[in-house]
Amino acid sequence: MKNNKVPVLLFVLFQAVPAMAQTLDLEQCREMALESNKQITISHRQAEQAGYTLKSYKANFLPKFTGEGMYLFSGGELKENTPELFLPTYVPDPATGRLTPNVAGVGADGNPVFKQYGYVPPLSFELSLNNTFLAGVSVEQPLYMGGKITAAYKMACIGKDISRVNMAFTRTDILVRTDEAYWQVVKVKELLAATGKYRDAVAGLLQNVSDACAAGMKSKNDFLKVQVKLNEAELMVRKAQNGVRLAKMNLCHYIGLPLQTDVDVSARFAGADSAAYGSAMVPALPAADVTARPEYELLSRQIEYKHQQTKLVRSDFLPNLGVSAAYMYTEGLRLNDEKLLSSGSFSALFSLKVPLFHWGEGVNKVRAAKAEKTIALLQREDALEKMELEAMQALNALDEAVLEVNLTRRSLAQAEENLKVSRDHYEAGMETLTGYMEAQAAWQKAWADLIEAEAGMRFSETYYLKAIGQLK
Repeated sequence: MKNNKVPVLLFVLFQAVPAMAQTLDLEQCREMALESNKQITISHRQAEQAGYTLKSYKANFLPKFTGEGMYLFSGGELKENTPELFLPTYVPDPATGRLTPNVAGVGADGNPVFKQYGYVPPLSFELSLNNTFLAGVSVEQPLYMGGKITAAYKMACIGKDISRVNMAFTRTDILVRTDEAYWQVVKVKELLAATGKYRDAVAGLLQNVSDACAAGMKSKNDFLKVQVKLNEAELMVRKAQNGVRLAKMNLCHYIGLPLQTDVDVSARFAGADSAAYGSAMVPALPAADVTARPEYELLSRQIEYKHQQTKLVRSDFLPNLGVSAAYMYTEGLRLNDEKLLSSGSFSALFSLKVPLFHWGEGVNKVRAAKAEKTIALLQREDALEKMELEAMQALNALDEAVLEVNLTRRSLAQAEENLKVSRDHYEAGMETLTGYMEAQAAWQKAWADLIEAEAGMRFSETYYLKAIGQLK
C-alpha cells in the first residue's frame, strides 16, 4: 500500500503559502482596461461596420450587372380550327398598274362573281407556352445623378471618421476611470502605511505609560487616555485596510480581472522626500489646446456631414442621366409542335430625368439642410467655449493641487519636527502627555493631508490631460 502522506503534506503547505500579488504599473492597468472593456469592443465593431458601409457606397460608382431568368411550365394549350375559305382574286390594271378585282360579272344576288377564286383549306392551330424560358444579363451605369453618389460616398467616409472619434472618446473615458482607480489604490495604501505607523507610535507610548504606571510615575488616567488614542488608531487602521481591499476590487473591475484577484500597484507618492516634485510638474504638461479633444473633432465631422447632406438633398432636384444594356435569350412558344422562338437580342437604353417645377420643394429642402449646417457650426462654437473654460478650470485645479502638495509637504516636515521636540520634552518631563499625544495626532493628520494632496494632484493631472485631449 502506497504512502499518501507526502502528497497531502505538500498540498497543505502549498495552500498555506499565500499567492504572490500581481504588481502592475499604470500603463499595464490602462492596457488591460482597454483590452477588457466591452465599450471598446463595441466601438471597434462600430468602426468595422462603418468601414463596410463605406465599401458598399463606393460600389455605387461602378456598373451593376444583373442576371435574369424566367421559366414557364403550363399544361394548357391554345387550340383553334379555321374553316375552308374561298378568296377573290385581283389582277393588275395595265393602264394604272394597280390591282383591280378580277370580276367576271354580277350574280343574281347582286354580288360580284370573280373569274378565279383562291382556295384556303381548313386549318388546325395548337399553340403551347409550356417549357418556355427567358434568360439574360443586364448592366446599369449611372452617368450623372446630380452629385448624389459622390455626396453619399463622402458622408460614408465621414461616418467612418466619426466612428473612429467615438472610439477615441470611449478610450479617453476608460483611461480616466482607470487612472482614478489606480491612484485610489496608491492613496489608500499610503494612508494604511501612515495609520499603521501612527498606531505603532501610540502603542509604543502606551507601553511606556504602562511601565511608568507600574513604577508609580504615571496615573491610571494617563494610561486610559493613551488607550483611547490607541483604540482610535486601531479603528483607523481597520478602515484603511477595508479601503485598500475595496480600492483593489474597484481596480480589478476596470482592468477586467475577477474582483477577488490579489493585485498590487508599483507606484508610490513622493511624500516629504522630494519637495521639488510638484513645482517641476506643471511646465512639463502640454499647453491648453482643446482642438485635440475627441468632442471637438466629432463636432467638426458633423459639420462636414451636414455639408454633404445638403449636396445630397440638392441632387434630388438636378438632372439624372443613366445608361443600361441587356442581352436576352428566349426559347419556347411552340405552334403545332414547331418551335417559334429560339433567338437572342441585345438592347440599350439611355434615360434622362429632368425636374422642371416642384413648387419650390427643392429650394426649401436645400435651405433646411443649410440651416442644419449652420446649427452645427453654432453648436461647435458654443462647445469650444465650454471646453476652453473646462480646460482652464482643470489647469487652475492642477495648479492649486501642486501648491497644496508643496504646502502639505512643508506642514508634514514641520509636524515631524514638532513631534520630535515634543517627544524630547516629554521624555525630559517638560511636556504633558496630552501635549505629546496632540503632537502625534498633528503629525498623523499632516501625513494624511499630504497623501490626499498628492492623490488630488494625480487626479488633477489626469483631468487636465483629458480636458486638452492629450490623455493617451
